[in-house]
Amino acid sequence: MTPIVHTAPASVNGVALHAPGEVLADEALRQRACTELLRQAAQHAGLLAADDPAPVDGATSEAATAAIEALLARELSVPEPSEEACRRHYAAHESNFRVGDRARVRHVLFAVTPGVDVRLLRQRAEAALLELRCHREGEADRFAAVAGELSNCPSAAQGGDLGWLTRADCAPEFARELFAGPEIGVMPRLVHSRFGLHVVEVLARESGHAPAFESVRGAAALALRQQTFVTALRQYLQLLAGGAAIVGVQLDSADTPLVQ
Repeated sequence: MTPIVHTAPASVNGVALHAPGEVLADEALRQRACTELLRQAAQHAGLLAADDPAPVDGATSEAATAAIEALLARELSVPEPSEEACRRHYAAHESNFRVGDRARVRHVLFAVTPGVDVRLLRQRAEAALLELRCHREGEADRFAAVAGELSNCPSAAQGGDLGWLTRADCAPEFARELFAGPEIGVMPRLVHSRFGLHVVEVLARESGHAPAFESVRGAAALALRQQTFVTALRQYLQLLAGGAAIVGVQLDSADTPLVQ
């Protein structure tokens, strides 16, 4: 996540996405650009007043938020998935539906806050990850010491200890990484979440079980509808971007938080 320093604001059809000189991570800039594309599309569709104020620090008006939701409901087609598709999805992603999985976890959080230099923050996080992965077993508890010194989480006072966690206890993006495999020990890469960058150590795991398909068919259908929605939204944003004057931001280089 490399921040971009803009001397002149990036913009969509002349609407600035940030203040002059403001430092934004690429993902945050792309999110603002996508939101502005949708806000302007809602105006053109007559769903939002032409004098709706431009977003401030990326935050749209309540009217704009409602208009964008109405626009997407009208423009995006999300069909109901078939029984066969739901069964295929369940078979391919059975681990995502497991219940009862627990992990004993501690972490070092490098929080992403307004104005932070994300490049330097990542360097610090990666240096801590390397140190802790190279730490020899049997030596002093270096993880607890690093957490106490560097972590931006209240758990720093307990050496980064978060206790036993289930999927429901975590932000979804954190849970996906934490329960993606059977690893014990310091995870080999930084874990990204809405809170920042985490160095994560799994101290122990307890396995749950995979429920019968019939009991999670609704969840499988929801996951497939979400996938279809994301694909349709990306395509719609590409269409809008193709007809807009976009300055200072690349929308096709990576997924944006808006459509994940």
